[in-house]
Amino acid sequence: MKFVLAIDQGTSSTKTLIFDNAGKAVAKGCVDLKTNHFDNGFVEQDPEGVYQNVLDSVQECLEDFSSKGFDIQDIASCGISNQRETFVLWDKAGNAQSPAVVWACKRSISICEDLKLKGQEPLIKEKTGLIIDPYFSGTKLLWLLQNDSELKAKVEAGEIFFGTVDCWVLYKMTNGKSFKTDYTNASRTLFFNIHTLTWDADILKLWGLENLNLPEVCPSSSDFGVFDLRLLEQTNSNRKSQIVNRKLPITSLIGDSHAATFGEGCFEQGTAKVTLGTGSSIMMNIGSKPVTSANGMLTTICWSTENRVDYALEGAIVSCGSTIEWLKNELNLFQNPAETAEMANSVTDNAGVYLIPAFSGLGGPHWQMNRRASIEGMTFGTTKNHIVRAALESIPYQIKDVVTAMGQDMQAPLKSISVNGGMTRNEFVIKFLVDLLGLSLKKQQNADVSALGAAYLSGLKSGVYESIEQLKAINQRQTEEISPNLSNQIVHKGYEGWQKKINFQ
Repeated sequence: MKFVLAIDQGTSSTKTLIFDNAGKAVAKGCVDLKTNHFDNGFVEQDPEGVYQNVLDSVQECLEDFSSKGFDIQDIASCGISNQRETFVLWDKAGNAQSPAVVWACKRSISICEDLKLKGQEPLIKEKTGLIIDPYFSGTKLLWLLQNDSELKAKVEAGEIFFGTVDCWVLYKMTNGKSFKTDYTNASRTLFFNIHTLTWDADILKLWGLENLNLPEVCPSSSDFGVFDLRLLEQTNSNRKSQIVNRKLPITSLIGDSHAATFGEGCFEQGTAKVTLGTGSSIMMNIGSKPVTSANGMLTTICWSTENRVDYALEGAIVSCGSTIEWLKNELNLFQNPAETAEMANSVTDNAGVYLIPAFSGLGGPHWQMNRRASIEGMTFGTTKNHIVRAALESIPYQIKDVVTAMGQDMQAPLKSISVNGGMTRNEFVIKFLVDLLGLSLKKQQNADVSALGAAYLSGLKSGVYESIEQLKAINQRQTEEISPNLSNQIVHKGYEGWQKKINFQ
């Protein structure tokens, strides 16, 4: 029996899981991660805190693994999935030179507006598959350099290393020996040419970033370096591990949404997944060639092995689970998010109440990043249950917007769609979504699908898994199917009202 360790470094926590060669999780560790939200829309994390959070999560998982009688020597390799677009700047010694600027940060709105006025968006979209938006790493880096002359001088002198979270964590885990990333993470920076699969020299020159140190870009399933587990003891003297002599090959890096797409078995053109987390990512495999969207979708790398690269269309939704957290933390409408399904079902419909969750703007296909959140259609008859229902309904509505746009771009309906993420535990959201789409939804028994995708890709390289065909068979055994109620008209009436609200600015 061989195992794969998978690290899923997310925005709010790091999960580490160990999977066996049947794709089942046998051990887990999870440690919460602090994120700093500021009134001006800035969102940051402590880079060293992110790295330590990863190590703590790995330590917890390995202790769980050992306590169940498993042997750490039987772990064949390690894979990493990560929150996307968040990036770190550091020097050659591995010392961070800025906070980790998180994907949800809006500091570069004015930068984006300026670049668009200069007519740069067509070039960026053609080369990168993305639009100019604060969501992506590049414009936030430009903001840092405009506002920190010392940092800008270091970049111009070639002293600064740039990397998304996967790259930063890898650099630290390998003591600076590996400075690499994968195609999926690189494709979220605005610097990467998705056609040539290289950093784009024209964009870097246009933005004055020729001397920025950028990582080597590799397929998601590759040799990325070696993780010496003695680092766990060196960084946490309070916990005496028994794993000092183990070195794990790191054989996959991949952005979390892409990892979930692979973990869900989206191996063929027309298969898609919806991740329902803090935000939401809807990603559809479009095959071996990129397709440029005319309907507000992004074109990105879906996943890759050393002999195959698949592309995807993506609709990025900024606020999903975070909307529910806001209702809990700021409006105190409930104590536990688990209560929300019952609250929503206690009223027959939304009574004309809509929550537009533009707390950090609206993502695809609308891309209204200056829009503010609002609750609309309230009367004195509105109850907190109507507001909670409106918040939950906003999630399926946004997904429907994206799925419709994807169908228009591909001129073909989806073949299948899978759901994963924390919000899939909310029965109201899932039932509303399946009825609204009118499609059966597939749901993995394993909720940690990003970690599973990273494990699959790592195991393909290390020999724990034989082939994609084998992974298909594994997934079929671990997937349930949820069928729609095609006679439910409430969802469609609600969506008509949503479209009127969302398109009125």
